[in-house]
Amino acid sequence: MAEVISPMDVDDDNNNLSARPDKGKSAIVSAPAPDGKATPWVEKYRPQSLDDVAAHRDIVDTIDRLTNEGRLPHLLLYGPPGTGKTSTILAVARKLYGAQYHNMILELNASDDRGIDVVRQQIQDFASTQSFSFGLKSSVKLVLLDEADAMTKDAQFALRRVIEKYTKNTRFALICNHVNKVIPALQSRCTRFRFAPLDGVHVSARLKHVIKAEGLDVTDSGLAALVRLSNGDMRKALNILQSTYMASQQITEEAVYLCTGNPLPKDIEQISYWLLNEQFAESFKRIYEVKTRKGLALIDIVREVTMFVFKIKMPSDVRVQLINDLADIEYRLSFGCNAKLQLGSLIASFTRARSALVAAAG
Repeated sequence: MAEVISPMDVDDDNNNLSARPDKGKSAIVSAPAPDGKATPWVEKYRPQSLDDVAAHRDIVDTIDRLTNEGRLPHLLLYGPPGTGKTSTILAVARKLYGAQYHNMILELNASDDRGIDVVRQQIQDFASTQSFSFGLKSSVKLVLLDEADAMTKDAQFALRRVIEKYTKNTRFALICNHVNKVIPALQSRCTRFRFAPLDGVHVSARLKHVIKAEGLDVTDSGLAALVRLSNGDMRKALNILQSTYMASQQITEEAVYLCTGNPLPKDIEQISYWLLNEQFAESFKRIYEVKTRKGLALIDIVREVTMFVFKIKMPSDVRVQLINDLADIEYRLSFGCNAKLQLGSLIASFTRARSALVAAAG
């Protein structure tokens, strides 16, 4: 199978597989399960079949075809959180095993069960036992390893041997965020599919489905804010939607930003204006006052200001230098550097950019 770059990566082939049931992850959603009002929406609206998974149709259709042909290989699904990896595997499992999938699947979260003993005991014991078809489409069992990139190197090497030994009656599905942390020997034994961040169109469509099903009052600007803050993560979008609904009957842009603690776009515009036009002391005073009064984190301000810089008309070399400076500030903040000191660095970066703009104009 040839490798495709963008939404789907495919490397290798093997033979037959599926997945495991209820896990606290979700991504693309559609068919609501009949649950109580307290059920998290990421679970209530988890896809129940491959047809319910709306995004990454090229990946889903390929897996569906391999399933129907009885030649699904070992899988390695990777990409950012909330993009449909786990939900896709669960949908495959339901298709293959129906009500018997609890008996046919071993589900492990590799960030918890990450050592070599788990591979030698739980996984090997499960893979080595004979399975019975129970009239199912497939008698091949499935081992699902979520967050496989958290496994130790020794465990990964041990898993490589187990995969080779029990391929006849067991398939393995590895799910991870960072494929580079999975050893090449494991990658080469799996067919790889890359789940890219969801397009805003897909996030918006699913949110509208949930909004209609729950009877929510959501403004257009509120929906746009949900899509923007999700960054292609459907689980994050649903969690923000549900949290905002619990705090406010009407879901507006301001309610969404207030619930998440992110700075409002109008605040970022005002801060950017001060950075570009005010003197150091005045800019520092005003930004610090807004930050304190609204309880904003400086790292969030820096991230939003960075995005705003892309909208400002300026020479490319000035823009690149400014963005690099902002990235350095964000990096230092992520390690707990003093926020006041980094606010000074933020203002100084814009002061240098302003001087470069004046020089370029002259």
